[in-house]
Amino acid sequence: MSVIYILLAVSILVAVAFFVVFVIAVKKGQFDDSYTPSVRMLFEDELVKDKTNKTILTKEE
Repeated sequence: MSVIYILLAVSILVAVAFFVVFVIAVKKGQFDDSYTPSVRMLFEDELVKDKTNKTILTKEE
């Protein structure tokens, strides 16, 4: 039974350590995306859909 308490304590310590490392990495800008803004203008035409080519179908009687 004491092994469960030891494993629980160790797992909580490991989880806290990973969380601290994650927070430090986020604060230092490790996950900032510096590549996409410089390339966004090259792919902008694919994102814009042409809304002027819509046709309205009418039923002729």
